[in-house]
Amino acid sequence: MPPVDQRVLVVGTTADYIEWIRTCRPGQALFLTDPAVRREADQPAPLPDEELLCDLADEPRVREMLARHLDRWRLELSGVACYDCESMALAARLADAYTLSYPSLQAVNNCRDKHRSRILWREHHLDTPEVRRIGSAGEAVDFLREIGGPCVLKPISGSGSELIFRCDSEADCQRHYRRIVQGLERRRNHRLYQPFCATGADILAEAYVGGEEYSCDFMLENDRVTLIRLARKVLFSQDPFGTAKAYILPADWPEAIGAGELERTLYLSARALGIQRAVCMLDFIVHQGRMVLLEMAPRPGGDCLPSLLRRCYQVDVLQLALDFARRQPIELNLPASPPPMVGLRLHAGQEGRLLSADTGDLSRDSRVQEIHLIRKPGHRIKRPPEDYDAWLLGHLLFVPDADEDVAAQCRSLCDKLTVQVG
Repeated sequence: MPPVDQRVLVVGTTADYIEWIRTCRPGQALFLTDPAVRREADQPAPLPDEELLCDLADEPRVREMLARHLDRWRLELSGVACYDCESMALAARLADAYTLSYPSLQAVNNCRDKHRSRILWREHHLDTPEVRRIGSAGEAVDFLREIGGPCVLKPISGSGSELIFRCDSEADCQRHYRRIVQGLERRRNHRLYQPFCATGADILAEAYVGGEEYSCDFMLENDRVTLIRLARKVLFSQDPFGTAKAYILPADWPEAIGAGELERTLYLSARALGIQRAVCMLDFIVHQGRMVLLEMAPRPGGDCLPSLLRRCYQVDVLQLALDFARRQPIELNLPASPPPMVGLRLHAGQEGRLLSADTGDLSRDSRVQEIHLIRKPGHRIKRPPEDYDAWLLGHLLFVPDADEDVAAQCRSLCDKLTVQVG
């Protein structure tokens, strides 16, 4: 009888991540994938023993099919990894069922529930925006009046900038509250918003906090924090509020906040949410010399960040998360002062059916190191607030000129992508 083969269970990730991991770590992962992801994928399907297709919203069926798959192919799980917010709760339950290391379901829910995370951070004396759970546009207006300044309306769950709006007036509160309610109604069957928004609109109002925005990845293990990367966000005023147009790695760190304070805050913010061991992502704002916490998830940052980290630091965070899941020792040998690099997200300027995306001018720009397009001709482009995924065409990595503003360089590079829409 052949020996048992050990695999890390990767729960609910995208086809490009699956291909990335399969290429770098052949035979080390078992991918639990929603059939819709595979149907829409341009990448080749994994081997039959490498991927299990099932409706990830049907947990009893997932458990049954997973048990049969492991038995059929004589596989044994050595860890659980997850790269997507909507699949973290399922990953937590499966890790518990197979007695594997992963943040608890309560910790996952503490992260996904933005109201709960704010309350817990405040209880642990960590800076985070003032927040209130609201059930009407009138309550949003009341909150705006009470804080005497701009506020931000957002769903209680979700990720990124989806359905997040800044309100500078009472009219803004009225209008944007309705937009979130309508957006949540369209997304009521989306796993990203369940179970928090399954029975109605769960919406938060929080005080707007200005300042530079940052994102970081770190490992928490044995009561010790190890910083993986710290990136500064570039935001464009014409984009939907909160949209990260680009990430600069490594970030210019404010002198007012020392490395010791950063690590202490990362540790306390994770433990306050019940995380004891995980690879985590944290978004925060530096406001008047202090860290103001926005959002945490027990997963590495996604989008263009893994490619940026691999190119700039020669660190593969997807493989790192795989090793972390199976408790392999990890040694990070980050360069002391690498030249800055920027991950620039490429968005479509108009809706319609994608006819072509010409990257010729980008390829001839000496600053550009990599170009990754994720859409093919025929893709249906939709724009926020209707859809926050379909307008993303891909990303590129570039080394910025030192004597020119990074945001200005991002704009000029975006203009070099020629997109035709029908």
